[in-house]
Amino acid sequence: MTETVRVELGRRSYDVLIGPGLIDRVGPLIEPLSPRGRVLILTEERVAPLWLERLRAGLDGLDAPALTLPAGEATKSWDGLSRSVEWLLDQRPERSDIILALGGGVIGDLAGFAAASVLRGIRFVQVPTTLLAQVDSSVGGKTGINTRHGKNLVGAFHQPSLVLCDTSVLDTLRPRDFRAGYGEVAKYGLLGDSAFFSWLESNGPALAADESLRREAVRRSVQMKADIVARDETEAGDRALLNLGHTFAHALEAATGYSDRLLHGEAVAVGCGLAFDLSARLGLCAQELPGRVRAHLAEMGLPHDLRDIDGPLPGAGALVNLMGQDKKVRDGKLRFVLARGVGEAFVTSDVPHESVVDVLSDSLRGKS
Repeated sequence: MTETVRVELGRRSYDVLIGPGLIDRVGPLIEPLSPRGRVLILTEERVAPLWLERLRAGLDGLDAPALTLPAGEATKSWDGLSRSVEWLLDQRPERSDIILALGGGVIGDLAGFAAASVLRGIRFVQVPTTLLAQVDSSVGGKTGINTRHGKNLVGAFHQPSLVLCDTSVLDTLRPRDFRAGYGEVAKYGLLGDSAFFSWLESNGPALAADESLRREAVRRSVQMKADIVARDETEAGDRALLNLGHTFAHALEAATGYSDRLLHGEAVAVGCGLAFDLSARLGLCAQELPGRVRAHLAEMGLPHDLRDIDGPLPGAGALVNLMGQDKKVRDGKLRFVLARGVGEAFVTSDVPHESVVDVLSDSLRGKS
C-alpha cells in the first residue's frame, strides 16, 4: 500500500509517496516529470551497493549515470559540492534532466543544493534511504552544506519535484541509524501533536519490525511537516517550530566534530530533552514532563541527556557559545523552541542566559 502526502506550494507543489517497493517503480513514477530527460544520480558508498542497481532496474532502461560519494557528514562540504557540481557538468546536463538523490540526509541536502545551482536550477527527486531523511530532510526544500562556521549555513530553498519514501529500504538500516531517525519522528509529536506522541509511546518499540506501523509513523511525520511548510516555506514563522531541540543539537554536533560520536537524530533527541528541561525550569510546562519525554526516548534506545554522549564535552559556557554560531540567532539572541506541554511548542528569544547555562550544567553533572 502506498500513501500520498501533498506538499501544497502552488506551482511548485509535489507529492511525497510513502510505502514499500517504490524503488522498483521509480521509472514510471518519475517519467511524467521529464519524458525525454536523463536521470543523474548522486549517492554514497554505503547506499550504492545496496540499492543503486535495483534503482537503475526500476528506471526501465533510462540513461542514469551515477556519482558515488564518500559516506558521512564530511561529504556535505565545499569539497563535496564542488565534486558533485563538476561531475554533473561533465554529464552535459539539460534543464529537462533530473538529479536524483539516493541516500540519507547528507546526500539529499548536497544533491538539492547542486540541483539549485547547476544551470541555475534543475529539477530533482529525493529517494531517501534513512528514516531521518524520509520524515524530515527530504521534504521541504531546505538544501545546503556545512562550513567551518557551522552546520547548514550555506544553501538554498529548492523544492524537489517528487519524494519517494520506500519504507522497505529501512530494513537494511543499522539499528543505531533507525533509532537516530526516530529522534526526528518523536520531535513531531512533541512539537505539535500530542495524540501522535501518545501513539508513539504505545507503538514506537514495534516500528523497526512492523512495516505498516513504520509507514504510518512516516506518513504522520511527513504530513505534519508538509502542513507547516505549506504555511511557511522559508522559515519566516511557523516553520521554525520544526527546530525543536535543534538549537542544542547543532551545538552538540559541532562539539563532537560532526562525527559518528553523535548522529544528528541522536543530537535532536538529547536536544528535545534539554528543551523540555528548559521549559520546565522557566515554569512553562509541568515539572514532570521532561521525565516523560526522556522515559520514551530511553525506551527507544536513544541518548537523552548530555551524560549519554560518549567522550568529553566542553562546559556549559562553551556549548552556549557554539549555539551562538547557529543560523537561528536573531539580533544576537538565541531562538529556542520551547513547550507548554506535549504538542504545544512555540518559538521564543526571551530566554535568560543563566537558565540555559544552568540546564546544560545540570545535564553535564556526573558525566565522567
